[in-house]
Amino acid sequence: MDRRSFLTKAAVGGTMAAGATALAAPAIAQTAPKVTWRVTSSFPKSLDTIFGAAETMSKYVSEMTDGNFTLQVFPAGELVPGLEAADAVSAGTVEACHTVPYYFWGKDPTYALGAAVPFGLNARMMNAWFYYGGGIDMMNEFYATQNLIAFPAGNTGVQMAGWYRKEINSVEDLKGLKMRIGGFAGKVIEKLGVVPQQIAGGDIYPSLEKGTIDATEWVGPYDDEKLGFYKVAPYYYYPGWWEGGPAIATMINLAKWAELPPAYQAALKAGCVVANTDMLASYDWKNPTALKSLVANGAQLRPLPQDVLLAAFEAANQTYAEVSAGNATFKKIKESQDAFRRDAYLNAQIAEYNYDVFMMSQQQAGKL
Repeated sequence: MDRRSFLTKAAVGGTMAAGATALAAPAIAQTAPKVTWRVTSSFPKSLDTIFGAAETMSKYVSEMTDGNFTLQVFPAGELVPGLEAADAVSAGTVEACHTVPYYFWGKDPTYALGAAVPFGLNARMMNAWFYYGGGIDMMNEFYATQNLIAFPAGNTGVQMAGWYRKEINSVEDLKGLKMRIGGFAGKVIEKLGVVPQQIAGGDIYPSLEKGTIDATEWVGPYDDEKLGFYKVAPYYYYPGWWEGGPAIATMINLAKWAELPPAYQAALKAGCVVANTDMLASYDWKNPTALKSLVANGAQLRPLPQDVLLAAFEAANQTYAEVSAGNATFKKIKESQDAFRRDAYLNAQIAEYNYDVFMMSQQQAGKL
């Protein structure tokens, strides 16, 4: 082949390749459209750990899509009140929310199983059930009836039992107590004589300060210190038997989810996994320092009496039986969690429990 012939063919080939690239460009662009969603949080921006999980999710989704898929996160109340987030998403007012599913248990108790129920799974168990026990699929079968799809996007770990203006020495001390308590736990604790109040995070302190409520639970040391509860209710009880491993969820409007390109769906699911892992690690890192600070500032740590825990356990089982009798979906999902809970605690008491107990004894002996 002579030089002139080679150059001519090369030029023609280059022109064709350039043309092919130009022709392909619109198709490529179509697979990566610019999409902007609003995500309404159920939490104030000041709670950087729990609110921040949605920002973490947003950051990773943007990075995985070269900035083409943007999630704009809004704090509670800016677009939608915190306790109405799922309703707004279901109605299509906003595309998604970052919330705790048990806030909406009043619509259907099944919502609570996507977050935490009294004496349920701890954080590790909850994640195992979600990712390997079919939990995400089971919950999404239910959420679809609400025009939603959801994915785990955070966990606080086992929570504290909250702040009280007076000491709790027995079940009798709970009777008539007005307590802010989230989710399905309110239905259970009513059986012990407590008067449950569902109040959004930003409104709790003034209610406690004014005496509108006698006690409150929120999350744990880091967030509780930020909210200042120790200033108006000195007794800090543990454990939060109603929230062994509360999962936060990103809930998405079902029609909007269906409109997303598969790559964006994958990016959003991956962003939720990152947020789920990151939030728990963040609380585990921050809570020890906050707990020491709270005690230094006068918080009085108290374990819940055993008779309170036992009475609450029985009340919870009674409530589950009552709800399951009239709600087949709740019954199916609760039985799935219960079956795993039995095996999970059988396993946990062998290695994890004994290792942790030994290490705790060394900490108490001042050897760590």
